[in-house]
Amino acid sequence: MSHTFYILASYLVAGAISLGLCLWVWLDGRARQREIAELEAAGHRRRSAAKTAGGEVA
Repeated sequence: MSHTFYILASYLVAGAISLGLCLWVWLDGRARQREIAELEAAGHRRRSAAKTAGGEVA
C-alpha cells in the first residue's frame, strides 16, 4: 500500500474539520444575531449606542 491513502485521508479529515468549524461559526453567528435582535426588541440597547449630552444612553 502506498502513502497515497494516508495523504488523501489526512486531506479529507482536515477538510471535514475545517468545514465543520466554518459551519459551527456561521450557525453560532446567526444564533447571536437572533439573540441581539430579541434583546433590542425587548428594549435593551448596546453600550455603543449614541449617548446624549448628559452621558445617558438615548
